[in-house]
Amino acid sequence: MIVFPAIDIRGGKCVRLTQGKFDQENVYSENPVEIALKWEEKGAKYIHLIDLDGALYGISMNRDIIKKIIKSVNIPVQLGGGIRTIYDIENVLKLGVSRVILGTSAVKEEGLVKEALSRFNEQIAVSIDAKNGYVAIDGWTKVSDIKAIDFAKQLEKMGLKTLIYTDIAKDGMLLGPNFEEIERLKENVGINIIASGGISSKENVMKLKKIGVYGAIIGKALYTGDIELEDL
Repeated sequence: MIVFPAIDIRGGKCVRLTQGKFDQENVYSENPVEIALKWEEKGAKYIHLIDLDGALYGISMNRDIIKKIIKSVNIPVQLGGGIRTIYDIENVLKLGVSRVILGTSAVKEEGLVKEALSRFNEQIAVSIDAKNGYVAIDGWTKVSDIKAIDFAKQLEKMGLKTLIYTDIAKDGMLLGPNFEEIERLKENVGINIIASGGISSKENVMKLKKIGVYGAIIGKALYTGDIELEDL
């Protein structure tokens, strides 16, 4: 199982939000490049990067920082946040990103996902952000009437290979992930699942490994010291 340290960028800084709320922000570093290098030094094999400004406004304002991170580390980087067109995907891949994460756009634009998968195949991941089993959109500000599991099955049919599943209610709360929902997802689809949201202890990570997910994204717990990356 791959452990993905999460770096969320807002206004050029490394921050964490609680439950995706933009008014509940902690700034952990003024220099996200240093953070990326730190996680690589501690043994990270892959970095999970989110452009929060992109997620909220649909336009990336952190391109330069993202470019610097990709150039500074020797491990692959996956990036999400505000990537909503084929043109956006092409531009992000040109920066040297290994995998592009589609979120809101995947829910709203079915054609985009189909085209992206046919053109970029395994370089595309889709992030399902869910609340009470339903898909949330627009930087988590709205909940749709689409069930997360139904959406996952639909994406699998389109040829998706990697799915990121985040439980918003758990995110940034350090209360542990939604194991039941992750397990249910794992039973219903045959694609790679990356679990995200609420992972707060080494025990949580071991439990996810037992469930058999492909990866686990860890954010706040790494910044608070609840989890030491090198231990994993």
